[in-house]
Amino acid sequence: MRPEILFPLFARTDTLKGVGPRLATLIAKVAGPQVIDLCWALPAGLIDRSARPSVQEAVDGAVATIDNVVERHDPPPNRRSPYRVRCQHESGFLTLVFFRHKEAYLREALPERARRIVSGKAERFQGTLQMTHPDYISDPAAPKPFPDMEPIYPLTAGLTQKTMAKAARGAVALAPELEEWIDGSLRAREGWPAWREALRRAHAPETPADLKPEAPARARLAFDELLANQLALALVRRQRTRLRGRAFPLDRSLRARAEAALPFQLTAAQHSALAEIDGDMAADRRMVRLLQGDVGSGKTVVALLAALTAIGAGAQAALMAPTEILARQHFEGLEPICETLGVTLALLTGRDKGAARGEKLAALARGETRLLIGTHALFQGDVAFADLGLAIVDEQHRFGVHQRLALSEKGARADLLVMTATPIPRSLALTAYGDMDVSQIREKPPGRKPVDTRALPLSRLEEVAEGVRRAAARGEQIYWVCPLVEESDVSPLTAAEDRAASLAELMPGQVGLVHGRMAAAEKDAAMEAFLARKLSVLVATTVIEVGVNAPNASIMVIEHAENFGLAQLHQLRGRVGRGERASSCLLLYKPNIGDTAKARLRILRETEDGFRIAEEDLRLRGAGELLGVQQSGLAQFRLADLPAHDGLLAMAGDHAKLILTRTPDLAGPDGEAVRTLLYLHGRDEAVKLLRSG
Repeated sequence: MRPEILFPLFARTDTLKGVGPRLATLIAKVAGPQVIDLCWALPAGLIDRSARPSVQEAVDGAVATIDNVVERHDPPPNRRSPYRVRCQHESGFLTLVFFRHKEAYLREALPERARRIVSGKAERFQGTLQMTHPDYISDPAAPKPFPDMEPIYPLTAGLTQKTMAKAARGAVALAPELEEWIDGSLRAREGWPAWREALRRAHAPETPADLKPEAPARARLAFDELLANQLALALVRRQRTRLRGRAFPLDRSLRARAEAALPFQLTAAQHSALAEIDGDMAADRRMVRLLQGDVGSGKTVVALLAALTAIGAGAQAALMAPTEILARQHFEGLEPICETLGVTLALLTGRDKGAARGEKLAALARGETRLLIGTHALFQGDVAFADLGLAIVDEQHRFGVHQRLALSEKGARADLLVMTATPIPRSLALTAYGDMDVSQIREKPPGRKPVDTRALPLSRLEEVAEGVRRAAARGEQIYWVCPLVEESDVSPLTAAEDRAASLAELMPGQVGLVHGRMAAAEKDAAMEAFLARKLSVLVATTVIEVGVNAPNASIMVIEHAENFGLAQLHQLRGRVGRGERASSCLLLYKPNIGDTAKARLRILRETEDGFRIAEEDLRLRGAGELLGVQQSGLAQFRLADLPAHDGLLAMAGDHAKLILTRTPDLAGPDGEAVRTLLYLHGRDEAVKLLRSG
């Protein structure tokens, strides 16, 4: 149960004074529905109201605070015209301007011949200094009317800074004093305040330095969030290692026959990853391992050899892919090798219906099918294995955590191997997959040619299209990627349907189209025609980003490349350079792109190292966007900025280990404080693991 001391923080925001249902709905859009969400919505900027310039010194467009005497009100003839109030400062005149005014309110707030301090954006209009709708109007005799430094919060339509700031202050006021969960020596070394004081300071910055990630209050709060994440992962990992698995001894003769059937030699990196997997599978605890490998590094072969370890011991294996195209491709690639070894292989997708599906399921339940490849259809209720020993999930970030767990649960004590061709930055791997062991394949198979990558302005589009036509005439195949499916009134980007039509005019009968809105059968037909070389050009959206293998494709054109993430561009580029031909990737960009887009294109031209690209992508885009938080099961951090707080992440990992060494079951006062931290950051599931033993 969540500790009672935290109940006020997990109440709805409409329980705060001055926050009704309408405001709560608006606040939920930018922060969340609970009081704790407002606590975590830290200011993003600072308004400096300390400047007290004269009328002559006031900077046009800057915030100014001016002490005046109200001279006179100039009401307009109707409410559609602006209401003006003329004020006199010792250095000149200031006009206050109001639209949709309420005269009675303005006369009460700004009595004639009274002194009033006004603060807001100063602007010069026809030689006169004016201020439209001042942010503050106050009596100099009143207690401190407004802060010299005012925090700026994220907003949405209908929500003002004043309202959001007031709600945030109300939320922070409910924060209780909590028992400390950080080791005293660490806090002293870092100069961090206590939790409640850190929260108060983070919401009341006094200088721009207080907004920086390394500011003591912000660093303390970020560390707490990372510590909760690392503790939760450590508890999940500990729970998994307690679950008994089964030991699969390595069948060296089957492995030798399989490697002999491959048309290439394994790389040293593949051998190294296999050795780690073999060690896990030989132990009597369940394997939960992530296999990371760059585009074309040979993960699928490693996965097959791991599957053969389970199969050689009499069990079954399953490989789940995110799309039907990719599942079919795995099946076609592995079928000749399995046939040579006498291993029965089957493919199960959503397309299988009726009697054909029934036969496949019956063969699986009898244990005749030793390796099953498929899509999410694999974890449907009627899919039953005789003895599932290893579940392999390809492109982990395309599946939710529950989906991969559902597949592994189809076998009592089944080992789990998840793979991704999207290299994951070290910090993301620690925060998202810290409950798993990680193997990396950082070496590409011999013979993989580098891809010549160039960036060209969109003004050269016709020249590129003509070059594509000439390449097609030479027998080359080309991918042409567009960011949209169809023409849009709200976006100027090129649509795949329009580009396919224009290229088809240039190359009749040679252009195919693939996008996510097409029926699966249509997509497969277009892909199969391209793979069979019946088409020269395949125009597509990012549906071809992952896994599709067409060795004859040697040119990748990406239109509006500035709209794609760096890792995504790298994935798309990885679709070419797989065959004998020299390959190229053309990045077409619009004029006047921003600095971030320029940096992406520059990095892509400089390197083909997916791991370096992943780190740069994290730096440029932040963790939230990188893999798509909702699909990947990645922790979504509110207070920690992974690139900026990378050092804190390592500290949090070490501190989590120290805590669990000292108090393994988080018992006693110190353990109770740590449990409070887990509840505070929504890691309730981790506490349940403790209770379940």
